[in-house]
Amino acid sequence: MAGVVLENLSWKKLIILSLILLMLLVTFFLIGGLQAPQPNNVNIIIGTKCYAPGRYVSREKWHIPRGNNSCEKLDSLRPDNAKIISKGITDKQIVFAFWIPGPRDGYELKMHPRFQYMMSVLQLDIIYQPQNPVGPNPVMLLDFRLGYRNEGDREGDWKLLAESAEDRKLVCTIAYNEKNETEPGSQYDCELLHAFEISSLHHDYYLLNLRLPPSPEKNIDIGQIDDISLVTIHQNGGFTIIWFSIKTFLFPCVLIVLVWFWRRIQQMCRPPNLLERTLFALGITMSILNLPIEWLTFWLNIPFMLLLNDIRQGAFYAMLLSFWIIFTGEHIMDQTERNRLKLYWKHLTAVIVGCVCLFVFEMCERGMQLKNPFYSIWSSEIGSKLALAFIILAAVAATAYFLFLCVMIYRVFRNISAKKSTLPSMSHMRKKYYMGLIFRFKFLMLLTLFCAALTVIFFIISQLSEGQWKWGDENLKLEYSSAFFTGVYGLWNVYIFGLLSLYAPSHKTASGANADTDSQEEEVQLTNVPSEMSALQSFAAKADQD
Repeated sequence: MAGVVLENLSWKKLIILSLILLMLLVTFFLIGGLQAPQPNNVNIIIGTKCYAPGRYVSREKWHIPRGNNSCEKLDSLRPDNAKIISKGITDKQIVFAFWIPGPRDGYELKMHPRFQYMMSVLQLDIIYQPQNPVGPNPVMLLDFRLGYRNEGDREGDWKLLAESAEDRKLVCTIAYNEKNETEPGSQYDCELLHAFEISSLHHDYYLLNLRLPPSPEKNIDIGQIDDISLVTIHQNGGFTIIWFSIKTFLFPCVLIVLVWFWRRIQQMCRPPNLLERTLFALGITMSILNLPIEWLTFWLNIPFMLLLNDIRQGAFYAMLLSFWIIFTGEHIMDQTERNRLKLYWKHLTAVIVGCVCLFVFEMCERGMQLKNPFYSIWSSEIGSKLALAFIILAAVAATAYFLFLCVMIYRVFRNISAKKSTLPSMSHMRKKYYMGLIFRFKFLMLLTLFCAALTVIFFIISQLSEGQWKWGDENLKLEYSSAFFTGVYGLWNVYIFGLLSLYAPSHKTASGANADTDSQEEEVQLTNVPSEMSALQSFAAKADQD
């Protein structure tokens, strides 16, 4: 009886393999916690209020906040400002200028391809004035122009990257005093407004010009704007190097064991079963995700790389969730004839629906941003409802998936407990052999649950990591988010590496089950495949016959 490596590997070799994988896993967590900086970096740039003179303001002219070609600045936008009164400055003559990145300690900083992407939001400082309060549900019309310049270009030689006029809903609240009144000069608390998102930082400097043009129905009842700040979020360069290095190390490791696994299957005198095909597909998606093509962004301008990475990770999520369902189902050990994909159509439907919803949402958001970086699906009422519907459908599908998975795992452990009642009637060597198999399988199932739990946590933290999220003491050097990013990514690879190694067909014979040559017990074999069954599977069949 051959079976799989997990069933026939000696305890000594199994413990050595487990310790090696555990050390690798701990190393990934420590690299992220002790060596890698926080995944994202957040910078706040206060907009420079530029005055564009002339009756007809040219939209094509760049307004630069600093340098030899800097614009004429306004220190305040309040109506009583002497400069505004003396020159009769109107709203259409005011431009908010943001040079990205901002200076630090007198030095001009540069962007770098290591930062990978940049997302930005606007923070509005609006002062309450009784004669000009913020009205109910006002709509702002924001006229954006985004340009770039590289080191070595002339100081005023800014080139257009993108431009667009976008609508944004202004949502603000304000505190009241004890008399239920608002004191003049109080500041509104306004929600952040999406500015832009670009998926490739191939230039050294970026310049954003923002206007609030007069409109019959927009930019009305928006209160007295005092300042506008631009909050930029990009990936930390140090984290990028560590992240790419981990992927570069893991790609050949998983690929080698994947090739070895498939060669083992091809050497068998039977077609691969469902579990083996699914595990092979999971290894392929993991290898595709590990492929470190992101290194190319250091030399090439690839604006769709962020969308491509999201698609790769989404495909891996879909395959991983599908594998857990099939992996659990193939070990339920009941009398149902398995090894058929159609038996899992209910479970896989939840996975497909959830992944399709998230894919459509991703294409509606980041797909459109490839053409217009200022686009946001949440800015319109229809778009926000559609996006919310996709997210709700994905959440419902995820809930249904985990319910299915929990029910299947419960059935697996219940069936194993029921089958163990037949062990006392077996010989000592045979009973010892099957007890070892049951222990190995239960441990692997618990590891699967642990991997699933950390995968959920990873998804949550990845959504929260767009800001400076650090838990605990600010002086603590351990970055929990970085540790989770590198640790969970390493866990996926270690988990798949272990499964490919342990579920490959074995060339050995299970000596433990056959040691008692004088026993009259019926020979037990193992897998779901008619020609060669897995030991634990055939143990269940033998118990049912008894």
